[in-house]
Amino acid sequence: MAEKTSKYSRRTIALFGLFIVGILIAVLVAMQQIAILYVLATLSLVALLLTVAFADLEKVGKENIEGFAKNE
Repeated sequence: MAEKTSKYSRRTIALFGLFIVGILIAVLVAMQQIAILYVLATLSLVALLLTVAFADLEKVGKENIEGFAKNE
């Protein structure tokens, strides 16, 4: 299967996502919708904890990490 090259790098996409989230938070603070911010913060924390909980860290070794660093 041919690799599909993206127009934007992963870093650019991540920064764009952070920019969008920052704008959303600023709008919610400006509109004084703090209750919605609490709910969003709680849901994002749950998502982060579930990601860490289900991460398969058992198979990650030093050689895998060094190989990953050299590829980027």
